Amino acid sequence: MDEDLKRIRAVAEYQYGHGAGAALFPDDVRIIHSRNTGRIRHIHLGDSLQATFRPNDGVLTLTIAAAKRLTEQVPDLAYTVTVNEEAAEFVSQGKNVFAKHVLRAGEKIRPGDEVIIIAEKAGVIGVGRALLVCGEMRTFKTGVAVKTRRGSETDA
Repeated sequence: MDEDLKRIRAVAEYQYGHGAGAALFPDDVRIIHSRNTGRIRHIHLGDSLQATFRPNDGVLTLTIAAAKRLTEQVPDLAYTVTVNEEAAEFVSQGKNVFAKHVLRAGEKIRPGDEVIIIAEKAGVIGVGRALLVCGEMRTFKTGVAVKTRRGSETDA
């Protein structure tokens, strides 16, 4: 197995839990490196961008397609935030998630973690960065809980 594939799978396992690496990155992924530094930059599956590797902190940022595949293949994913239907439309357009709209949040979520945003009925509607710990997301009635990076309607 390629060393780069091992690396991105290990990062995915660390970020999202057991089974995430193989679910996100099968053997036929294409890894794009930076021309300037030679570091891993983008991961594609077929023609579709799946994730971007941020070299400054070593974190993967997922696309909506990758988030959907991950939630389908890994049961009980710890890094998800479920929002009510009232907020789902706005989050899918790329708007931030406010704490008052959070119904459930994974127990392991800490500020700065990459999370998958799920609507009760619609499934994956976005991906973003947590700004609060899981308990605060569920109890606070004001403030931003997740800064949305991509919404399902805006992700190309």
